[in-house]
Amino acid sequence: MEREVVITGDGSSTIHLPQWNEQYHSKHGAIQEAYHVFIKHGLHHYLEVQPERDEISILEIGFGTGLNAFITLLEAEKLNCTVNYYGVEGYPVLKDEITQLNYPSQLKAYDKAPLFISLHEVSWEEKYNITPAFILTKQKRFFSEIEEKEQYNLIYFDAFGARVQPELWTENIFQKMYDALQINGVLVTYAAKGSVRRAMQVVGFSVEKLPGPPGKREMLRATKKS
Repeated sequence: MEREVVITGDGSSTIHLPQWNEQYHSKHGAIQEAYHVFIKHGLHHYLEVQPERDEISILEIGFGTGLNAFITLLEAEKLNCTVNYYGVEGYPVLKDEITQLNYPSQLKAYDKAPLFISLHEVSWEEKYNITPAFILTKQKRFFSEIEEKEQYNLIYFDAFGARVQPELWTENIFQKMYDALQINGVLVTYAAKGSVRRAMQVVGFSVEKLPGPPGKREMLRATKKS
């Protein structure tokens, strides 16, 4: 499938798939979306409701460009929190695409550019201490293959949209997400479709609608209650 690196509304880059008319991130702003959905309403929210935690386990569904992982790495240092990060991806981004992604410069994290490259260069299926506060394990597998039980505190659900890959937004997939979370664990996603919300509720999640990132009215946050 044809792929091209393009610039989004906030100046940060993403990968566009012309055949699907789909992007890895919002065309209104890749960095803006990542901060709003996954950091503000995910990481920061979880640590606010679990203030005693100084270590957190995160599963990312769709490692993709590494943007969410990179921003989480930067936030871990600010929050004085250790992050064990698991990124699942069935189709890794290509090396020549990675070199075109401008996240370190757009985030004014110039000195962290080598760390962004390291996120992509480290081997799959092995654990790496990228920094003292950010431990990464990348897993090359499909989302349907996730079978972990009560392992994660937070899930970044960043799969391609239901319009192009509806099979990733089913009760079956969200049951796997529910099972993989510990009690009081949280899942956040940019999606807000009624069918997605209902699928989450059917498997047991308590679901909130929240204001969406720029260009999107709403997003969803789901919690695994005790």
